[in-house]
Amino acid sequence: MKKLPASLFLSLLAISPALNAALEPASLFTDHMVLQRGMPVPVWGAADPGAEVTVEFAPLAGSAREGQKKTAEVGADEKWRVDLDAMSATAEPHELRIRSTKDDAVKSFSDVVVGEVWICSGQSNMQMPATAGTPGLKDLMAKAENIRSFEVEKTVAFSEQEACRGEWKTTYPNSAVAMAFSYFLEEAAEVPVGIILTSWGSSSIEGWMSRDMTEELPHFRSIMEKFDADEKLHGEIKTILAKGAARERAEDIKLRTQPNIIFNAMMKPLAPYACRGVVWYQGEANAKTPDSMQQYGVTLKLWMKRYREEWGREDLHFLVAMLPGYTNVPRPKSDGEVPTLRSWAYMREAQLTALALPGTGVANTIDLGDKKNIHPTDKVPVGQRLALLAQRDTLGMDIVAEGPVMKTAEAKGGEIIVSFDQSEGLTTKDGEAPKAFWVADDSKKWVRAKAEIAGQTVVLKSEEVMKPLYVRYAFSAMPEVNLVNGAGLPARPFRTDEFEP
Repeated sequence: MKKLPASLFLSLLAISPALNAALEPASLFTDHMVLQRGMPVPVWGAADPGAEVTVEFAPLAGSAREGQKKTAEVGADEKWRVDLDAMSATAEPHELRIRSTKDDAVKSFSDVVVGEVWICSGQSNMQMPATAGTPGLKDLMAKAENIRSFEVEKTVAFSEQEACRGEWKTTYPNSAVAMAFSYFLEEAAEVPVGIILTSWGSSSIEGWMSRDMTEELPHFRSIMEKFDADEKLHGEIKTILAKGAARERAEDIKLRTQPNIIFNAMMKPLAPYACRGVVWYQGEANAKTPDSMQQYGVTLKLWMKRYREEWGREDLHFLVAMLPGYTNVPRPKSDGEVPTLRSWAYMREAQLTALALPGTGVANTIDLGDKKNIHPTDKVPVGQRLALLAQRDTLGMDIVAEGPVMKTAEAKGGEIIVSFDQSEGLTTKDGEAPKAFWVADDSKKWVRAKAEIAGQTVVLKSEEVMKPLYVRYAFSAMPEVNLVNGAGLPARPFRTDEFEP
């Protein structure tokens, strides 16, 4: 492998001193933290080599719960780790004490609870703040309880970092989507919910990728080779970071639009903190060209696998927020209904390929969005649908968590009969005939179909296509949709052809 410039392996940050003899737990261990229930909980950090570190999770005096104590020896690399046994959820505050035999150093963290922990990450639509101006969010904010959050400071680094800045707070996360997700999850699970918010507007998925993914992804290898060779850019990044909070918006954008260096500073330090999974609302930055949208489906699955390796957990769950309706990109612009343009329909299709991996879910947002605003305000239903998937797939709740999903599309004579899973109570939310269905034959000429609900199927036909063979549903920039199941959840976009647009 080509030797990289030494400067690339130097941290850009002064987040913390280099590892030394001082007892130093990892960044996520602070007062008010939430520990994940139902699985081993890693506790790790730095200390003097050869010392013994003891971690004790202790209930308050008078509590009926039992505590536990684990001990590990510090390695020559000054690192240590213990894994606490799996615990049941509790909102009762506990204390986490960490003691080193070197000078009998002690770190104590109070008001620690156990519940469900999720990492919420992505770009601007995940970062979008939780404000009373977001429709429906004000009521949730007023009623929220047993929700805590840790927001990772936004910065970058050339090398993978051991530490990040942030602290646990006893309030909901400052993200509209993450806040709604945590609210509905806590309401259903009735246990404390902890959200680790690490997001940054304009960031591509490549910004959240580890350097070693260049070995699997040729396009990422090309991106990193170009980045590594740009010494001028490296100097600019260092100069911007030296400004700290005084950096200007254009400088901030320069930081957050680079590959790899966000992962180094804002994701790497979080592993292997015990959590249920990752909520991912990102994709806009990768939806700029047909090639980038096609690549995304490949990249997303490898990215998920790589994070599972980082956490050492094959069961690390991923929930993806589908990109909603939007017509302004990519070019050419459309009125939102044309199913043959390279719109976000292809990005949604790429996002849905993640479902090929176990332990994944995609929240359907095809009925949401804003025609001209890439930052729509309808964030509450996005968070709610993500929470429904989490309730069904990670908490084992017997609920309807998504809308109708195409199962078969059978061409029969002059009709196509589409059947669905998740289709009990199949109907339209406005009482009209189903919209956004298009059909075609081998001529590849797409026309709107006349659609009619028949039980748990939709029957399609057209006077312009005598023997339709293929269907596209809601496969456009911002389709007008009305097909839902009995739970009121929208049908998932799909197509049965493999035509180019």
